[in-house]
Amino acid sequence: MLIVAIVALNPIGLDIIHLAFFSSEALSQNIWRPVALTGLAIMALIVLLEWLIRKFIIRRRSRGAAISS
Repeated sequence: MLIVAIVALNPIGLDIIHLAFFSSEALSQNIWRPVALTGLAIMALIVLLEWLIRKFIIRRRSRGAAISS
């Protein structure tokens, strides 16, 4: 989740968000909105994947799975 915050809050990410949603120019909004929404969807998938992996690891540890050498 930290990577998602870094990507969204860096200067380039903030500029894309501003151009896509807060710009007064319709052309700029039409160009950048699909880019921003695609990026947000990818970041949401990354967060979901990270959450699922953490959940899997916690369940595996709670079962007491032995590590074989």
